[in-house]
Amino acid sequence: MYDQPCVALVDFSAVPFPDELERKLEVLEYQPQWPADFDRIAELLRGALGPAAVRIDHVGSTSVPGLPAKDCIDIQVIVPVLDEDELVAALGTIGFRCRPESWNRDDTYDGTPYAKLVFAPPVGGRSCNIHVRAVGTPNARRMLLFRDFLRANETVRDAWGAFKTRLSESVPDLFGYGQIKQPATVVLFEAAELWARTTYWTPGEGI
Repeated sequence: MYDQPCVALVDFSAVPFPDELERKLEVLEYQPQWPADFDRIAELLRGALGPAAVRIDHVGSTSVPGLPAKDCIDIQVIVPVLDEDELVAALGTIGFRCRPESWNRDDTYDGTPYAKLVFAPPVGGRSCNIHVRAVGTPNARRMLLFRDFLRANETVRDAWGAFKTRLSESVPDLFGYGQIKQPATVVLFEAAELWARTTYWTPGEGI
């Protein structure tokens, strides 16, 4: 079902809650502690979700060694069914908050929306975004493809990191940063899909 590229024209930025507004937009050099930060948050999520979490992965730029990124840990949680009431209740027990914006509710590929939910950290918690998607959806697969493509292609990784660093220096607000980065992200995913076909990449079990 993935022979053709799935192109998403979406804004990848999360709109911060009031307590998150003090965090300025800044792209940092890769930080070696990011994987450990992921592990700590993932442990909390596993405790709250139990067997409902089919798979929990470190995704996004902080999951790619050597890639500059905003100091925000992106985590993807795969669930059997995207039941908003159950997820909000379960993650609410550890303080995570569901982001309400429309672009945090679905990813659109070739005109077809695929549902998701995005959760913010507890008030005062470590900056992160928890992306929850259902098993078997193209948007769940795409997050792992992005990560693995950049991990495997140093030249692309370095170019993408340099682009994001320059952009963050020119556009200081998160919304503008996301809007400008969006078209480049679409091109990146086209390249990632080609790489996936030529290398026979698969996301593994639970996707």
